[in-house]
Amino acid sequence: MNFDGIVSLLIACIEWILLINLLIFSKKDKTNVIALIMIALLAGYQTMEFIMCNLGLTMPVFPYIAFVIISYLPPLNLLLVLTLTNNNKLDRKIILIFLPAVFFTVYYLLSVAKFHVAKCTVLYASYHYPLGDLYGFFYYLPILISMIILISTIPKTDDKKMKLILRVVLYSTIFISLPVVAGFSLMFAGSYTVISSMESIMCKFAFVYALSLGFVILYNSPFRDERNYFKYLSGYKQWNS
Repeated sequence: MNFDGIVSLLIACIEWILLINLLIFSKKDKTNVIALIMIALLAGYQTMEFIMCNLGLTMPVFPYIAFVIISYLPPLNLLLVLTLTNNNKLDRKIILIFLPAVFFTVYYLLSVAKFHVAKCTVLYASYHYPLGDLYGFFYYLPILISMIILISTIPKTDDKKMKLILRVVLYSTIFISLPVVAGFSLMFAGSYTVISSMESIMCKFAFVYALSLGFVILYNSPFRDERNYFKYLSGYKQWNS
Protein backbone atom coordinates (compact mmCIF):
# COMPACT_ATOMS: atom_id res chain seq x y z
CA MET A 1 0.00 0.00 0.00
CA ASN A 2 1.26 3.48 -0.91
CA PHE A 3 1.41 5.86 2.05
CA ASP A 4 3.37 8.59 0.29
CA GLY A 5 1.58 11.90 0.70
CA ILE A 6 -0.84 10.57 3.31
CA VAL A 7 0.21 13.21 5.85
CA SER A 8 -0.51 15.85 3.20
CA LEU A 9 -4.01 14.45 2.81
CA LEU A 10 -4.61 14.57 6.57
CA ILE A 11 -3.41 18.16 6.81
CA ALA A 12 -5.38 19.17 3.71
CA CYS A 13 -8.60 17.75 5.15
CA ILE A 14 -8.15 19.60 8.44
CA GLU A 15 -7.28 22.86 6.67
CA TRP A 16 -10.26 22.64 4.29
CA ILE A 17 -12.59 21.97 7.23
CA LEU A 18 -11.04 24.88 9.12
CA LEU A 19 -11.48 27.13 6.08
CA ILE A 20 -15.16 26.20 5.61
CA ASN A 21 -15.94 26.90 9.25
CA LEU A 22 -14.10 30.22 9.18
CA LEU A 23 -15.94 31.26 6.02
CA ILE A 24 -19.23 30.63 7.82
CA PHE A 25 -18.51 32.10 11.23
CA SER A 26 -16.06 34.97 10.66
CA LYS A 27 -16.50 38.51 9.44
CA LYS A 28 -14.99 39.35 6.09
CA ASP A 29 -12.82 42.41 6.63
CA LYS A 30 -9.48 42.95 4.88
CA THR A 31 -7.41 41.20 7.57
CA ASN A 32 -9.63 38.13 7.64
CA VAL A 33 -9.90 37.86 3.86
CA ILE A 34 -6.10 37.82 3.52
CA ALA A 35 -5.84 35.15 6.23
CA LEU A 36 -8.62 33.08 4.61
CA ILE A 37 -6.85 33.18 1.26
CA MET A 38 -3.64 32.01 2.93
CA ILE A 39 -5.40 29.05 4.57
CA ALA A 40 -6.98 28.17 1.21
CA LEU A 41 -3.56 28.23 -0.48
CA LEU A 42 -2.03 26.05 2.26
CA ALA A 43 -4.86 23.55 1.91
CA GLY A 44 -4.52 23.67 -1.88
CA TYR A 45 -0.80 22.91 -1.74
CA GLN A 46 -1.30 19.93 0.59
CA THR A 47 -4.00 18.65 -1.76
CA MET A 48 -1.64 18.94 -4.74
CA GLU A 49 1.11 17.13 -2.85
CA PHE A 50 -1.24 14.24 -2.09
CA ILE A 51 -2.34 14.11 -5.73
CA MET A 52 1.27 13.96 -6.91
CA CYS A 53 2.74 11.62 -4.32
CA ASN A 54 -0.13 9.23 -3.65
CA LEU A 55 -2.14 9.27 -6.87
CA GLY A 56 0.93 9.38 -9.06
CA LEU A 57 -0.02 12.44 -11.11
CA THR A 58 3.50 13.80 -11.45
CA MET A 59 3.39 15.39 -14.90
CA PRO A 60 5.22 18.75 -14.89
CA VAL A 61 2.00 20.76 -14.73
CA PHE A 62 1.19 19.42 -11.26
CA PRO A 63 4.38 20.53 -9.47
CA TYR A 64 4.07 23.80 -11.41
CA ILE A 65 0.58 24.37 -9.94
CA ALA A 66 1.91 23.50 -6.48
CA PHE A 67 4.68 26.08 -6.83
CA VAL A 68 2.32 28.74 -8.10
CA ILE A 69 0.16 28.17 -5.01
CA ILE A 70 2.98 28.54 -2.50
CA SER A 71 4.64 31.44 -4.34
CA TYR A 72 1.89 33.79 -3.15
CA LEU A 73 2.07 32.81 0.52
CA PRO A 74 5.09 34.94 1.58
CA PRO A 75 3.79 38.18 -0.04
CA LEU A 76 0.36 37.52 1.43
CA ASN A 77 1.96 37.03 4.83
CA LEU A 78 3.74 40.37 4.42
CA LEU A 79 0.49 42.01 3.30
CA LEU A 80 -1.25 40.60 6.39
CA VAL A 81 1.46 42.04 8.66
CA LEU A 82 1.31 45.43 6.92
CA THR A 83 -2.48 45.43 7.32
CA LEU A 84 -2.35 44.50 10.99
CA THR A 85 0.27 47.15 11.71
CA ASN A 86 -1.71 49.82 9.79
CA ASN A 87 1.20 50.52 7.49
CA ASN A 88 -0.85 52.50 5.00
CA LYS A 89 2.13 54.25 3.42
CA LEU A 90 2.52 51.31 1.04
CA ASP A 91 -1.10 51.13 -0.09
CA ARG A 92 -0.40 52.35 -3.60
CA LYS A 93 2.78 50.30 -3.96
CA ILE A 94 1.51 47.13 -2.29
CA ILE A 95 1.31 45.39 -5.66
CA LEU A 96 5.13 45.46 -5.77
CA ILE A 97 5.41 42.74 -3.14
CA PHE A 98 3.56 40.37 -5.50
CA LEU A 99 5.76 41.06 -8.54
CA PRO A 100 8.27 38.25 -7.80
CA ALA A 101 5.43 35.72 -7.44
CA VAL A 102 3.89 36.95 -10.70
CA PHE A 103 7.28 36.76 -12.43
CA PHE A 104 7.85 33.15 -11.34
CA THR A 105 4.28 32.23 -12.27
CA VAL A 106 4.88 33.41 -15.83
CA TYR A 107 8.48 32.25 -16.13
CA TYR A 108 7.72 28.79 -14.79
CA LEU A 109 4.74 28.51 -17.13
CA LEU A 110 7.12 29.07 -20.05
CA SER A 111 9.54 26.45 -18.69
CA VAL A 112 7.03 24.08 -17.13
CA ALA A 113 8.67 21.06 -18.79
CA LYS A 114 11.67 21.49 -16.46
CA PHE A 115 9.52 20.72 -13.41
CA HIS A 116 9.43 17.25 -11.98
CA VAL A 117 8.83 15.55 -8.66
CA ALA A 118 12.21 14.24 -7.53
CA LYS A 119 11.09 12.32 -4.45
CA CYS A 120 7.97 11.54 -2.44
CA THR A 121 7.76 10.31 1.13
CA VAL A 122 5.06 9.98 3.75
CA LEU A 123 5.97 13.39 5.18
CA TYR A 124 7.27 15.52 2.33
CA ALA A 125 8.13 15.85 -1.36
CA SER A 126 11.13 17.31 -3.16
CA TYR A 127 11.22 18.88 -6.61
CA HIS A 128 13.57 19.87 -9.40
CA TYR A 129 12.80 23.26 -10.93
CA PRO A 130 14.73 26.11 -12.60
CA LEU A 131 16.13 29.20 -10.86
CA GLY A 132 15.97 27.51 -7.46
CA ASP A 133 18.34 29.91 -5.68
CA LEU A 134 16.64 33.02 -7.06
CA TYR A 135 13.23 31.59 -6.20
CA GLY A 136 14.40 30.85 -2.66
CA PHE A 137 15.69 34.40 -2.18
CA PHE A 138 12.39 36.00 -3.19
CA TYR A 139 10.46 33.34 -1.25
CA TYR A 140 12.17 33.91 2.10
CA LEU A 141 12.68 37.68 1.82
CA PRO A 142 9.03 38.67 2.54
CA ILE A 143 9.00 36.27 5.50
CA LEU A 144 12.11 37.92 6.94
CA ILE A 145 10.67 41.41 6.37
CA SER A 146 7.43 40.33 8.08
CA MET A 147 9.33 39.20 11.18
CA ILE A 148 11.35 42.43 11.32
CA ILE A 149 8.18 44.54 11.12
CA LEU A 150 6.47 42.48 13.83
CA ILE A 151 9.47 42.54 16.16
CA SER A 152 9.75 46.32 15.83
CA THR A 153 5.99 46.96 16.14
CA ILE A 154 4.92 44.73 19.03
CA PRO A 155 6.75 46.69 21.81
CA LYS A 156 5.12 49.91 20.57
CA THR A 157 1.58 48.47 20.52
CA ASP A 158 -0.60 49.43 23.48
CA ASP A 159 -3.81 47.69 22.38
CA LYS A 160 -3.81 44.31 24.18
CA LYS A 161 -5.96 42.60 21.57
CA MET A 162 -3.75 43.73 18.68
CA LYS A 163 -0.58 42.90 20.61
CA LEU A 164 -1.82 39.34 21.11
CA ILE A 165 -2.67 38.99 17.41
CA LEU A 166 0.73 40.33 16.37
CA ARG A 167 2.50 37.97 18.78
CA VAL A 168 0.58 34.97 17.43
CA VAL A 169 1.53 35.92 13.87
CA LEU A 170 5.16 36.51 14.85
CA TYR A 171 5.59 33.26 16.78
CA SER A 172 3.93 31.20 14.04
CA THR A 173 6.08 32.91 11.39
CA ILE A 174 9.19 32.08 13.40
CA PHE A 175 7.96 28.49 13.74
CA ILE A 176 7.58 27.98 9.99
CA SER A 177 11.06 29.44 9.53
CA LEU A 178 12.72 26.74 11.65
CA PRO A 179 13.13 24.35 8.68
CA VAL A 180 14.91 27.14 6.77
CA VAL A 181 17.44 27.59 9.56
CA ALA A 182 17.91 23.84 9.85
CA GLY A 183 18.15 23.43 6.08
CA PHE A 184 20.85 26.04 5.58
CA SER A 185 22.77 24.76 8.61
CA LEU A 186 22.78 21.23 7.18
CA MET A 187 23.64 22.56 3.72
CA PHE A 188 26.78 24.19 5.06
CA ALA A 189 27.56 20.86 6.72
CA GLY A 190 27.31 19.13 3.34
CA SER A 191 23.76 17.73 3.49
CA TYR A 192 21.27 19.01 0.90
CA THR A 193 18.32 16.75 1.77
CA VAL A 194 16.33 19.31 3.76
CA ILE A 195 17.07 22.28 1.49
CA SER A 196 15.87 20.38 -1.58
CA SER A 197 12.55 19.68 0.14
CA MET A 198 12.24 23.04 1.90
CA GLU A 199 8.95 24.23 0.41
CA SER A 200 7.21 20.96 1.23
CA ILE A 201 8.59 20.82 4.79
CA MET A 202 7.72 24.47 5.43
CA CYS A 203 4.13 23.82 4.35
CA LYS A 204 3.97 20.96 6.85
CA PHE A 205 5.14 23.33 9.58
CA ALA A 206 2.66 25.87 8.21
CA PHE A 207 -0.17 23.66 9.48
CA VAL A 208 0.47 25.33 12.83
CA TYR A 209 0.43 28.67 11.02
CA ALA A 210 -2.97 27.83 9.51
CA LEU A 211 -4.31 27.17 13.01
CA SER A 212 -2.80 30.46 14.15
CA LEU A 213 -4.49 32.26 11.27
CA GLY A 214 -7.74 30.63 12.34
CA PHE A 215 -7.27 32.07 15.80
CA VAL A 216 -6.51 35.53 14.37
CA ILE A 217 -9.62 35.41 12.18
CA LEU A 218 -11.93 34.38 15.00
CA TYR A 219 -10.37 36.79 17.48
CA ASN A 220 -10.81 39.53 14.90
CA SER A 221 -14.49 38.61 14.38
CA PRO A 222 -17.55 39.75 16.39
CA PHE A 223 -17.99 36.44 18.24
CA ARG A 224 -14.87 36.46 20.36
CA ASP A 225 -16.69 34.96 23.32
CA GLU A 226 -19.88 33.13 24.14
CA ARG A 227 -21.61 36.22 25.47
CA ASN A 228 -21.39 38.01 22.15
CA TYR A 229 -22.42 34.85 20.34
CA PHE A 230 -25.54 34.35 22.41
CA LYS A 231 -26.38 38.06 22.18
CA TYR A 232 -26.28 37.68 18.41
CA LEU A 233 -28.46 34.57 18.53
CA SER A 234 -30.92 36.29 20.84
CA GLY A 235 -31.17 39.30 18.53
CA TYR A 236 -31.53 37.05 15.50
CA LYS A 237 -34.42 35.13 17.08
CA GLN A 238 -36.19 38.33 18.07
CA TRP A 239 -35.81 39.67 14.53
CA ASN A 240 -37.34 36.55 13.02
CA SER A 241 -40.11 36.07 15.61
